Amino acid sequence: MRILLAEDEHELAHWLVKALEQSDFKVDWVDDGRMVQRSLKSTRYDALILDLGLPGLGGHDVLTDLRDADQRIPILILTARDSLIERVSSLREGADDFLAKPFEIEELEARLMALIRRARGSDHPRFACGPLVFDAANKQFMLQHEVLSLTPREHAVLRTLIQRSGEPMSKQEMLDRVFSDEQDVHPEAVEVLVHRLRKRLALSAVRITTLRGLGYVLECEV
Repeated sequence: MRILLAEDEHELAHWLVKALEQSDFKVDWVDDGRMVQRSLKSTRYDALILDLGLPGLGGHDVLTDLRDADQRIPILILTARDSLIERVSSLREGADDFLAKPFEIEELEARLMALIRRARGSDHPRFACGPLVFDAANKQFMLQHEVLSLTPREHAVLRTLIQRSGEPMSKQEMLDRVFSDEQDVHPEAVEVLVHRLRKRLALSAVRITTLRGLGYVLECEV
């Protein structure tokens, strides 16, 4: 799952990015409120973590602008100002949840997962494509009721595909999601991982199809 973090405290932001990525989130970070809307226009995110004290454009203004534009992404507010008035005003402006600093990373992760589940209309973060099932709670793939053994990179690619099952995903988008913490990674790395996954799925009805000019799509043959 891909998260946009809008936080101007650099030390806190670096810690959050590292901690969330260790829990299999992919995180993009901006430190200016004016960058939030631009980032949301160029990339699809599952949730936004928004600090209220942003420079450029304050968190309240960012929140109001997003909801006025009918941007429905789940938004979790972070703030050092933990007052009833602050919480109420944020929720009325369209925030989905509110977390005061300092906080424990476990609580932040749990709140994020709950927001994403609600946004997807499910209390159970479970994705399926035919006999292939991914349970986000235990971070495990099942294929025809058997645990599918994958390398971390294979897991990341397949997770990205099943979260968008039936929709094409470009090679560059997959590269950005899977290798977001690395530089100078060639697109061929995605091709290698897709090739390996096709072998692992070969005896099932699940296929990773290449759509010329669009990318890859995970689908199930009927």
